[in-house]
Amino acid sequence: MSFEIEGKLPNLYQCHCSLCRKVTGAAANAATIVAESAFRWLSGQDRIRSFSRSTGYRSDFCSVCGSPVPNKLNVKDRFWVPAGLLDDARDLAVAVHIHLTSAAAWEHDAQRCLHWPEGPPDLASLERALQRSEGDRN
Repeated sequence: MSFEIEGKLPNLYQCHCSLCRKVTGAAANAATIVAESAFRWLSGQDRIRSFSRSTGYRSDFCSVCGSPVPNKLNVKDRFWVPAGLLDDARDLAVAVHIHLTSAAAWEHDAQRCLHWPEGPPDLASLERALQRSEGDRN
């Protein structure tokens, strides 16, 4: 599956609602929205499957690898594009966070936790860091 977007990419937003967390398995869903006129599928559209809810929520994904893929919004002339699919997104920034009242409690601890710029040195180090101490939440 491949696509292209013409022009400058808009910045990103992160949605922290419980549905986005469950669908992505992450703290938030990062994406952007582009005009339909700037978006073009190049290949793989036949492999796209959809999950939708009566609320209007829709999640399209690749039936081969399971990755989320862009989808046309119910709002006219717009495409939702997952940030993780953008190859050249270095100059983008998260400009908006939405549904913060639904954010996972553990997400607020992210600034105080251990950080490894290149990942853990080994699995044992990661496992040690994941062990709870007496002062941790239950």
